[in-house]
Amino acid sequence: MTAFADLVSTSRRVAETGSRNAKTSLLAQFLRRLTEADIPVGVAYLSGETRQGRRGVGFALLRDAASGRAADVPTLALADVDAALAEAASISGSGSRGARTRVMAALLERATPEERDFLFRLVTGELRQGALESLMIDAVAAASSLPESMVRDAAMVAHGIVDVARAALIDGEKGLARYALAPMQPVAPMLAQPADDIEEALRALGGQAAFEWKIDGARVQVHRRGDDVRVFTRNRNDVTASVPEIVEAVRATPCSELILDGEAIALKAGGAPQPFQVTMRRFGRTQDVAQVQAALPLSVFFFDCLRVDDRVVTRRPATERFAVMNGVLPPSLCMPRIVTADEALATAFYDDALRRGHEGVMAKALDAPYEAGRRAPTWLKVKRLHTLDLVVLAAEWGHGRRRGFLSNLHLGARDDAGRFTMLGKTFKGMSDDMLAWQTNALQALATSRDDGVVFVRPELVVEIAFNDLQASPRYPGGLALRFARVKRYRPDKRAEDADTMETVRAIHENQLARGS
Repeated sequence: MTAFADLVSTSRRVAETGSRNAKTSLLAQFLRRLTEADIPVGVAYLSGETRQGRRGVGFALLRDAASGRAADVPTLALADVDAALAEAASISGSGSRGARTRVMAALLERATPEERDFLFRLVTGELRQGALESLMIDAVAAASSLPESMVRDAAMVAHGIVDVARAALIDGEKGLARYALAPMQPVAPMLAQPADDIEEALRALGGQAAFEWKIDGARVQVHRRGDDVRVFTRNRNDVTASVPEIVEAVRATPCSELILDGEAIALKAGGAPQPFQVTMRRFGRTQDVAQVQAALPLSVFFFDCLRVDDRVVTRRPATERFAVMNGVLPPSLCMPRIVTADEALATAFYDDALRRGHEGVMAKALDAPYEAGRRAPTWLKVKRLHTLDLVVLAAEWGHGRRRGFLSNLHLGARDDAGRFTMLGKTFKGMSDDMLAWQTNALQALATSRDDGVVFVRPELVVEIAFNDLQASPRYPGGLALRFARVKRYRPDKRAEDADTMETVRAIHENQLARGS
């Protein structure tokens, strides 16, 4: 059995290490020491998760449970911690809080102060030692001597690295064979990094690229097997019943199996896009679908293909995937795209997308694979305004007409260690409905309160528009947003999908290079 103290020590050392390669090495060394039974627990904990989720155990319960004295000597095994959390999660009904408190108190009495600290941060979602899933994928690959791409592909099908880790470490390449990409198993979508303009995008992608409209719609992944067609959101929720027009469009294609990536959007009569919030009204509805469809029809534009019939094409170059997709879809279902090395032509395409009411363009490397779940430098988004997807860290109670509402948001980006670095505050861009909603949502996530500020678990993602960045000694990242305002909340994104400090620093460096 693996000592819990060994895992806690590894987490601390990883957090204190700056180099990604060194972090990977530390994690791989630890993974090789795990017994088969301990692999899922160890991988989950070092990725900042528990196998039971956070059911029934929060900060307040842990605080009450930790009233006793901590242990002087570590005696806990990983299995002990997992068993206690499983028992606490299984308790329900009258008196359940007291029963869960007693279970956690018994666990915490056996934990040293360092182990207690780790458990508090793990259970409340505040563990930020830098072992994010992408880093854990690297560590599993290193520990099992398998290619990183093979482990990543398996993790995207398995919806995480925990199950894949056991297969890779125990059975090697043979163990990963069960995680082949197949219809009806949605995977995490590939994501893009920002670029300031067309010139920068072309330069970063080697002088030639594919340019596509960037529309403000809902990301969809559509799977087909025979006549069975299902539609999934970016969070892999099945919304098939809500979008019958997408189902019928894909069912009409001349193939038996298909996995497509695209965007669904509601368009006005003249072809201009409806606001994102209007498009989202179509998702999640299971009643009166035909009536809503008639009033608010959806269009779908596909821009990538992961599988056609028995061919998995995620590792093929983008040009090959485009050709495969164009071979089975009518032009009306394909995202408008040009391939060019001509900056003037690409700029004209970008300007045309803006005139049509879209956000901008996507620029994509022609030789790049489809990297599910990764924010890759081979996909770049060029938009008119700077925007970042940031996480709400805290909020301040408003004054005047905003009295009684949580208004001024504290905003953070992910840093290299997976923590959140504050970049500034904003109270701008909020409607009355948004103020009411976020007040309820943030209070439900509250961890502490101090002088009119409510600190929250970093879970809500909000899209922030801003003019530029400025150097600031006030914030730990050294940068602050200027003229920030809320564009919208992103319920389709999780905290780990938020933008990183690396992205923020790149925007600032490009800003300085332009002399702005």
